[in-house]
Amino acid sequence: MPLVTIDVIKDVFTPGQKAEIIENITETMVAIEGEGLRGATWVRINEFEQGNWAIGGQMLGASDVHAMASG
Repeated sequence: MPLVTIDVIKDVFTPGQKAEIIENITETMVAIEGEGLRGATWVRINEFEQGNWAIGGQMLGASDVHAMASG
């Protein structure tokens, strides 16, 4: 059974966006593994508190990710 874990910073994605991520990842796994594994495909989103995530030595918060996403 596939288990896909996605790590994100808390407050970056809305509940609706997280639902869309889960749906799309599930569909991707089903496309690869076959329809029979849909019911056994787990998708888990781990949210980390802001300040507990860094890239290149720079701590990131939700506002930093939103700024990067908007270009």
